[in-house]
Amino acid sequence: MERVKCLIIGSGPAGYTAAIYASRANLSPVLYEGIQPGGQLTQTTEVENFPGYPNGIQGFDMMEDIKNQALRLSSDIRSGVVTKVDFSQRPFKVEIDGQTNIEADAVIIATGASAKYLGLADETKYAGRGVSACATCDGFFYRKKRVAVVGGGDTACEEAIYLAGLAEKVYLIVRKPFLRASKVMQDRVFATPNIEVLFEHQTIGLGGQSGVEEAHLVYRKGESDEKQVDIKIDGFFLAIGHHPNTDVFKQYIDTDEAGYIKTQLPSTRTNIDGVFAAGDVADPHYRQAITAAASGCKAAIDVERFLSQTKK
Repeated sequence: MERVKCLIIGSGPAGYTAAIYASRANLSPVLYEGIQPGGQLTQTTEVENFPGYPNGIQGFDMMEDIKNQALRLSSDIRSGVVTKVDFSQRPFKVEIDGQTNIEADAVIIATGASAKYLGLADETKYAGRGVSACATCDGFFYRKKRVAVVGGGDTACEEAIYLAGLAEKVYLIVRKPFLRASKVMQDRVFATPNIEVLFEHQTIGLGGQSGVEEAHLVYRKGESDEKQVDIKIDGFFLAIGHHPNTDVFKQYIDTDEAGYIKTQLPSTRTNIDGVFAAGDVADPHYRQAITAAASGCKAAIDVERFLSQTKK
């Protein structure tokens, strides 16, 4: 069975950056890219807030740049999805694609968190052309325009308030007749003049030629006064939560109620010595490429220090 010093699981900004730092520390890292090589950023159009790209860059191209930097430093980057782990003792055992097995002295988990979607075909159709799951990432492109945010919790309210500072008009589409958000967040939403809350509305589709131009909603679906409502928008933001990709690790790794890996801050250590977590998989708060990359750097440094202190 193949044995490696440092195994990195996942390939977004956190995973690739961890590979860069681990390579420079002579750890000969092996990285498995997972189900979405390059991570969520490959689905993003223009990225304007990552340092080093003064003219902006397409998300896919940026991830290729970071990957190529890791490859130039001799990182071993492979295709494959982790299907099983045994973190009960070192070396750790990891199964890839249900067939290949590999042992590792240290593991960095960088599998990310996937945005939850409504499940509409139009979300895929307009991906990168008006549909987004990150207001901080993409809100800038909707200055002086009309946007909609879906959700009724704190995250949705935060996104709506953030977008209200950029956009001309923000619709907050809420399925229930009330907001689930904290009272403080509710008050802020209601006090923001260009936010209109659409209670008891559900999105059933989107429309537009080259990009999103309108959202098709249903008011009080299933009730006697049910009716269809169309709103003119340029951007459609999902804020119904994220699902951290941690299911395969939960037998061994401590997570919070939402499934995010708990780390021993300020380090990237988990509850298992020798297993570290970086990026969105351990970050329910920021979820930015730059913070993910930074935590990938930290994880690689933590691995190098861990391995230098252990002889096994």
